[in-house]
Amino acid sequence: MTVDDRFRLREAGAVGPVPPGYTVTSTPDGALIESADGGRLLFARSGPGPLPGGPPADGRPSGASAYSSAPAQQVDMVIVDAAQRPEVVGELRRSGVIGVTTAVVAVGGDHRIRSPEEFARRARLWGALVPGDGTVMSCPPTVWPESRPHGPYRTLITGGARSGKSTEAELRLLTEPRVVYAATGPVPDGTDPEWAERVEHHARRRPWWWRTEETSGLAVLLRQARGAVLVDCLGTWLTGVMGECGLWEDEPPEDAEERLETAVHELLEAWRSTQAYVVAVTNEVGSGVVPPTRSGRIFRDRLGLLNQWVGAESEVVVLATAGRVVELG
Repeated sequence: MTVDDRFRLREAGAVGPVPPGYTVTSTPDGALIESADGGRLLFARSGPGPLPGGPPADGRPSGASAYSSAPAQQVDMVIVDAAQRPEVVGELRRSGVIGVTTAVVAVGGDHRIRSPEEFARRARLWGALVPGDGTVMSCPPTVWPESRPHGPYRTLITGGARSGKSTEAELRLLTEPRVVYAATGPVPDGTDPEWAERVEHHARRRPWWWRTEETSGLAVLLRQARGAVLVDCLGTWLTGVMGECGLWEDEPPEDAEERLETAVHELLEAWRSTQAYVVAVTNEVGSGVVPPTRSGRIFRDRLGLLNQWVGAESEVVVLATAGRVVELG
């Protein structure tokens, strides 16, 4: 990147001498450039290593607060390699370096992302600009990115097994400063190594500041939540609630169906009234063979209806298949 046609800047700092009227400081967040008129631009660090602001081994603060005892100072513009580590944007929002009047500029739309259109799609979800090669921009810019989704806003992502639905859900929230991850499946207890590995795999790829809630109480969580929430997934939630109601038994209790309907109704009311930005993952189970058991057929039918009802109360419904996504409206 060239600054005012006078010197070049990389995330590690200036290339060559810095002309009068500018200061360039190497910080844990990247290269910070300040001009004489007070403008502040950050070329965010996106290379290997812990994220800025991440939990340090010695317990001391890091990131923006590591090089100053004062609170993090907001900048006017942040340039980030959004193909390499878009979650840097979320961390900088969390720490206060990126504020509501900070323009986020996404670069890095190369072979790491399959097409310019896909890179632009992601940038819109993250509230970032995507300049073309050779674009001249001012700081602050004259053109601002579209506002990213924020609460109350509901997105439902459906798809089959290994379709990429969870990856898409996480991608949509990577740049959010506060995320609650609602894990609705059973907590690993050591009896199922494959399930434990699956849970650990999901946990490893989430940003460190996301807070995990292992719960089946989605209605309560959605009513209380602010910021962003990722629900993964409605299928495992329904599995657990059916178990609580006794619907997996050969002879369910007489009130089992009624109890399930009550739980679904409570979830839909909470989904409809939530004040959070919620992305929920669900399973597409109606395209396969008919389940051979009564309980399996109940699950298939109930989940299909739940998906319809949640989709009807969502701003966006997305279908994931073979790692690609299609917005259904």
